[in-house]
Amino acid sequence: MAYHWAPLAEGQTPRIYAPGQLIYLQGTEADVFYYLLSGKARSYISSASGGERVLATHRSGDLMGEASFFDACPRVSSAVAVTECRVVSVDRDRLDRIFRAHPSLALPMLQYLARTVRMLSSHVDNMSFLQADRRVARCLLTFQEETDGALHCTHEELGAAVGVSRVTVSRVLSEFARRGFLETGYRSMRILDRGALIDFASQRED
Repeated sequence: MAYHWAPLAEGQTPRIYAPGQLIYLQGTEADVFYYLLSGKARSYISSASGGERVLATHRSGDLMGEASFFDACPRVSSAVAVTECRVVSVDRDRLDRIFRAHPSLALPMLQYLARTVRMLSSHVDNMSFLQADRRVARCLLTFQEETDGALHCTHEELGAAVGVSRVTVSRVLSEFARRGFLETGYRSMRILDRGALIDFASQRED
């Protein structure tokens, strides 16, 4: 499902983030969330030992940092620009004004937040001893499809999100394609049988 957040940017001057520049930091106060107008960014969790776990790769039209913003708790992740990004920040007063002017945005915002929570829950599950193929399947199901139905994600990005190598991701996706779950293309893929992929991701392991 695609969401259109144009009202969030009305009258706002986007901030430009250079590649590698931090957009927000784990553990800080979440007094705003972010609307990515253009570019690509990555959100990740840092451990006390300095390790990192990628949560998601964000593209034009995505919201970032909204979960911590809505629950008013410190941020659970950081986000960094991968390419040059144009970003609008939204605080609580501005969001209240937007909802009053565009009440139809409230339900899509809740749906988007629910998708984010589902993605985070999937990452928690993946920290257990799930096999790589089920971890990949669960991760794919959290991605938002573009208007053409495609998922734009590289094997490297998918591997970073679930903690496996690019070679493993390629092997798993080839098997999924053989089973008819999806078809793959250049830097993108398309889910053909979502129900079968959900069933596979939900299976208990021996």
